[in-house]
Amino acid sequence: MRVEDTGGDIVDLFVIGGGINGCGIARDAAGRGLSVELAEMHDLASATSSASTKLFHGGLRYLEYFEFRLVREALIERETLLRAMPHISWPMRFVLPYHRDMRFEGETPTSRILNAVMPWMKGRRPAWLIRLGLFLYDHLGGREILPGTETLDLMQAPEGRPLKDKFARAFEYSDCWIEDSRLVVLNARDAETRGARIRVRTRVAGAECRDGLWHVRLKDTDTGEVDTVCARALVNAGGPWVSDVITGVLRLNSSEGVRLVRGSHIVTRKLYDHDKCYFFQGADGRIVFAIPYEGEFTLIGTTDAEHHDPDKAPECTPEEAAYLCRFASEYFARPVTEADIVWSYSGVRPLYDDGAKSATAATRDYVLSLDESGGAPLLNVFGGKITTYRRLAESALARLAPHFPQAGGDWTAGVPLPGGDFAVDGVGALVETLRARYPFLEAGHALRLVRAYGTEAVQVLGDAGEATGMGRDFGATLTEAEVRWQMSREHAREAADVVWRRTRLGLKMTDDQIAALDDWMRAARVSGATAKGRAEA
Repeated sequence: MRVEDTGGDIVDLFVIGGGINGCGIARDAAGRGLSVELAEMHDLASATSSASTKLFHGGLRYLEYFEFRLVREALIERETLLRAMPHISWPMRFVLPYHRDMRFEGETPTSRILNAVMPWMKGRRPAWLIRLGLFLYDHLGGREILPGTETLDLMQAPEGRPLKDKFARAFEYSDCWIEDSRLVVLNARDAETRGARIRVRTRVAGAECRDGLWHVRLKDTDTGEVDTVCARALVNAGGPWVSDVITGVLRLNSSEGVRLVRGSHIVTRKLYDHDKCYFFQGADGRIVFAIPYEGEFTLIGTTDAEHHDPDKAPECTPEEAAYLCRFASEYFARPVTEADIVWSYSGVRPLYDDGAKSATAATRDYVLSLDESGGAPLLNVFGGKITTYRRLAESALARLAPHFPQAGGDWTAGVPLPGGDFAVDGVGALVETLRARYPFLEAGHALRLVRAYGTEAVQVLGDAGEATGMGRDFGATLTEAEVRWQMSREHAREAADVVWRRTRLGLKMTDDQIAALDDWMRAARVSGATAKGRAEA
């Protein structure tokens, strides 16, 4: 098949994968003036990028693996990203209780050195070493917005009340919360604003390089329609499927691959009243976070377990749930049991396979592999973490730069995502402004809308003069106006896209309410398709 036989234009860059790395690369490339198309076989952020622990963080524990470059890059990025998305990301304080029985994960370089020079510690993590790590954490990244480390007296501080009496001291430091799914969606939206085409529920059925171009065969999984796009370069940001894309879709050989690591989380009813996160260290050397979640809940995670098949949906196993409950119960005065769990989720982290002995020890750094042997470049993206997605995208475009001399330079640092064009500390003022314009909004509803849409919340609500002006009420403050916005601007097609990714309102809605939403969205899609067909006719 010749290029002109495809019936479509040639794009500069085709991106496989609608997770954070794929959407971040698409946004960056589109902003440099390149023509970009992206295909995601399911919904945006439907895999790893919606199942994280929801943190922009430097990775305090990675210091034990001497991954200083990764930690430094991530620490610098925290504040760069915070300035660009103050609606979906905000500062959070982390409380790290200390006791003398804390231990290292056995295979870290730091633990091996300490065991050699201080064998009487028997693998325990001394307080001075934790404080040294926190000192480095405070200073490696040029911190400007976030406050530094403090020491807490848990016998007096309110953060000690939920904990067992044996915890008398804690270190408190800063990282950031991030609404992970919305991060992906907003990157995709911004990419579209800058000219990219985003296609969801579109599977890449095959791709081959001929005549200096990639010919990418696509199948719409909803309609079954098939077409072909030609691209001057191809980016494989398939996440857990990156190796499958190389061998199965592109039919290429590669010595590089990913190590699939399942991270599971449980959500319980709120376990404590303050707004800080706990950083718990276990006797097995692992760490677990307990984080305030969606106002009424506590998020506890994560695990590190091998996951061998990307097509097998990850689930939090009963054993993992029990492990997280036991782990948290070592710290909380009131034991956490399986009966406290209201929801659980699990994601597969596609870590670069560096040959580490354990899933915990596998590197969280990213690797970009450029293959130019076929006549048109192929960039495979391995690993990475959500905090460094923007830097990963810059690095990806740097690797491809020789093939696109017309492209602009780096531009994304500090540039707001849609709705993020306000001050880091401006959420409260934005909520007040929204309620003044829409006085029928309850305070909690207004805050949720600002946290999701920022300055675009006004566009979501439109000219509604009263609550009924927002259309049908689906429950838990979700209205027709918001769902229509997500369908028209954010590629939502099903109820799960709305209540488990673009929001987490599924935690507060009944099964019947979610089913009714799904029925309504299905009817709206049919109605919209019919209207579009009539207009085209």
